[in-house]
Amino acid sequence: MRPTDERSSSTHWESPYRRADEGGRPRGGDTGTDPNRERTDADGRDGGPVCPGSLIVVSNRQPYRHEYESADGVDAGNGANADPSITVDEPTGGLTAGLDPVVQRTDGTWIAWGDGDADFDVADEDGCVAVPPGEEAYTLRRIDLPEEAVDSYYYGFSNRVLWPLCHGFPELVEDRANDFEWYRTVNEQFADAVAEHADEDSIVWFQDYHFALAPRMVRNAVAPGTTVAQFWHVPWPAPSTFRYCPAGGNVLEGLLGNDLLGFHVDRYVDRFLESVERFLPAARVDRKGRTVHYEGTTTRVVATPMGVDAAGYDREAREVGSGAGVLESLRSEYDVPHPDDAVIGLGVDRLDYTKGIPERLAALERFFERYPDWRGEFTFVQKATLSRTDIPTYERHGDLVRSEVERINSRFGTDDWQPVIYTEDYLEEAELCALYRHADLLVVSPLVDGMNLVAQEYVAASVDDTGDTLLLSDRVGAHDLLGSHAITIDPSDIDGMAERIADALEMPIDERRRRMRTLRDRVFDADIERWMSAQFDWMRRLHGDPSRSGGRRQEQGRGRKRPCSDSGLESDSESGMEFDADPDSDADSDSDSDSDSDSNHPERTPPA
Repeated sequence: MRPTDERSSSTHWESPYRRADEGGRPRGGDTGTDPNRERTDADGRDGGPVCPGSLIVVSNRQPYRHEYESADGVDAGNGANADPSITVDEPTGGLTAGLDPVVQRTDGTWIAWGDGDADFDVADEDGCVAVPPGEEAYTLRRIDLPEEAVDSYYYGFSNRVLWPLCHGFPELVEDRANDFEWYRTVNEQFADAVAEHADEDSIVWFQDYHFALAPRMVRNAVAPGTTVAQFWHVPWPAPSTFRYCPAGGNVLEGLLGNDLLGFHVDRYVDRFLESVERFLPAARVDRKGRTVHYEGTTTRVVATPMGVDAAGYDREAREVGSGAGVLESLRSEYDVPHPDDAVIGLGVDRLDYTKGIPERLAALERFFERYPDWRGEFTFVQKATLSRTDIPTYERHGDLVRSEVERINSRFGTDDWQPVIYTEDYLEEAELCALYRHADLLVVSPLVDGMNLVAQEYVAASVDDTGDTLLLSDRVGAHDLLGSHAITIDPSDIDGMAERIADALEMPIDERRRRMRTLRDRVFDADIERWMSAQFDWMRRLHGDPSRSGGRRQEQGRGRKRPCSDSGLESDSESGMEFDADPDSDADSDSDSDSDSDSNHPERTPPA
């Protein structure tokens, strides 16, 4: 089983920072004061952030995948062809494309799930293989997971519990038997692999919600000088939502094994500290200093918003030029109108219930009702990427989106015009950048989203200064960076979204240009390289702090300690966790929690 949605970005090309002699970004912030730039210059290295120690990256998805391929180019898999060739796929973009050259420069290690059918045939007995192919700059350590583990760890606790909770949908949580135990077991496998590779100089960097338990396991197994860090790429929920997390105490204890815990924006940091304060009374929380002291360790919690490879999207958009060939291909395949013939709106999303696609379609329907003159003049292109289809909630959501598109097109469409062009096909990066470049507006309307990188990709690819417009949900992390010059939308207000679409189409071009120029400055200034530099700067401070190891790890040398007992919320109460068992408890009236719910809007009421 292979998940199809671990991309931080909707495209995947090679990073511009792959080789040291390649050029830097065309525009951005003042790099002269960046501490990582100074470190880079001092080390005589060129091109990108530098980790302060030997870097060990831990992620669910791997940077390189080995696959069998038959002579006709079809995956052979499991020896279907007598002599299949092996191809190497780089399946992810965004974070992975940015981190890969950094790990190469540190001669580091990357630990990830090996999901390619030829992965372990090219690896040694420990699951290790040197990558990139032909360069062998660092070690990729692959973890072999059986299908039952993938179903329970990935499709189970990660995406049936943590994902809906973190996005404010406690009513969608499915606490299936054995899911958490498999989640713990897989976290132990990854922690064991980390311990085999880590030493005093190592920086261990976990990525995302798949590894909430592993940091404390690693902390109890490695040398005191090892720095353990994690970036949580999804939102953190309000305490009144997090209370419904099965084994929530285990999750908090695991995350507090980190020296550094990063979120995209300040409100996620505040909610995490509130959750620790409320459900882990043995922890000492310093709200002002944003630190948590627990069991001899200190965790620094920071907000560092993630960016995109802005220079890469800018370059790719320019390389498609006028886009004649690419646009002609899109026009013939999907009937996308030529930019000279119609105004084009765009949506690019995974097919996920958090992305607000049904609400967006409802707003488009309302727009065409209220503004009939735009029928035939405005076409909306919705690119959707299939996601987690093994989970019934996602399958039902996809069916709903497709039926709504069909209904709207049936209502308003004519023989030579369809209001919504919908596709789930994979688009090459050139095709996507052509859409980005030639779309007059992009609608980003998630009900909640940790950051949303698509908004930044669109801005970076809007290279023509023709007045492209970004409509942006006020419930995404990117709104903190871009909201002042985007057109802000409330994704739950259908009438309001319809009016904002009309506002965008009628806005004077000078105003649109002014807004987009400012948005581009911000996206380039806060790109993925700057984000990594900020992360590594925090790691450098902690890695060189001798006080970190004082009084730390009472359990060191006595074997690994499990973070909690094995029984979910019961274990929380036994170990001092305070979770509300009664969903009608008055504790939910806590003003700090309810004033900062998952999307700064009234919180959904979970079932009793």
